[in-house]
Amino acid sequence: MTTSTRGAAKVPAVLVLEDGRIFRGRAYGAVGVTFGEAVFSTGMTGYQETLTDPSYHRQVVVMTAPHVGNTGVNDEDPESKQIWVAGYVVRDPARVPSNWRAKRSLDEELRRQGVVGISGIDTRALTRHLRELGAMRVGIFSGNALPDEGTMLAEVRQAPEMKGADLSAEVATKEAYVVPAIGEKKFTVAAVDLGIKGMTPHRMAERGIEVHVLPATATADDVYAVNPDGVFFSNGPGDPATADHPVSVMQAVLERGTPLFGICFGNQILGRALGFGTYKLKYGHRGINQPVQDRTTGKVEVTAHNHGFAVDAPTDKVSETPYGRAEVSHVCLNDNVVEGLHLLDKPAFSVQYHPEAAAGPHDAAYLFDRFVSLMEGQRA
Repeated sequence: MTTSTRGAAKVPAVLVLEDGRIFRGRAYGAVGVTFGEAVFSTGMTGYQETLTDPSYHRQVVVMTAPHVGNTGVNDEDPESKQIWVAGYVVRDPARVPSNWRAKRSLDEELRRQGVVGISGIDTRALTRHLRELGAMRVGIFSGNALPDEGTMLAEVRQAPEMKGADLSAEVATKEAYVVPAIGEKKFTVAAVDLGIKGMTPHRMAERGIEVHVLPATATADDVYAVNPDGVFFSNGPGDPATADHPVSVMQAVLERGTPLFGICFGNQILGRALGFGTYKLKYGHRGINQPVQDRTTGKVEVTAHNHGFAVDAPTDKVSETPYGRAEVSHVCLNDNVVEGLHLLDKPAFSVQYHPEAAAGPHDAAYLFDRFVSLMEGQRA
């Protein structure tokens, strides 16, 4: 990615999809060139959390909400230390941010961090295109001396695909760190960082858990060196089919019977650890308005999603695995995609979505209490 942080308000920009479709607009954020996988997010709020979610690494995010940036950017809401999206696509950016917490505009923040974007295009048409044909590679080109269309298309088609991408180590912490419990410490959890969001250990800390966040390269010995009451596997980017190391670590945890909780990428890791396959969704689930049913209670939750891959497990029966019986605990009501797994003979479960969702909704926050209950049961 090449960028310039000079003003971009009237600079021409072009978005080129790998199938040859082209959208022309204006530069938004940094001026330059970027490539990634074009995906769309249906969230109407929480753009700061979206931008700073490490799971969006190497993805160009198209916002379906037409008006973006009206609350500006503050220093409290980021989910990590930087913006991770490869590019940003909006229809109608706010001209002036208006919020008492705002420190700067979204456009300024994108320029400051060198994130290339485009505005003024028909994001509805682009979203419909991606929904019909699927997520695909894309390039955003901006500046006053743009290449010809053929050159831009050739460069997009040379960019790496998301399928087969091993990205967790690129976004995870390089050094272990500790998030202390809030109030009385009740449990210790080892959290394997595959692209963790800052709100996740905070949600555990609120429940009296001291969280030891470990790099994606952590071994089973590293996990058990902190003497954990439970083990957590986080969200993260990339293709779960490449995640052989986290799968082997999770299998070691399952062997020992330590309470285990995984979200998003962690759900896919559990699926693989149990012997299920994974596959790439046509266009994925991204946004904060996805309906999911908890089949253990029958309750329907509105949930936050960010995933382009899913677990291939039977939803109509209990499966036998090397670690006992397993069942699909949650399903997406839009398309019946597996949204959660639950072991019946060991204290382990996972969900495909984000119960920590800082921008909301908070329907699934009870899952952290379920994790606490597993650790309480194990201790008893």
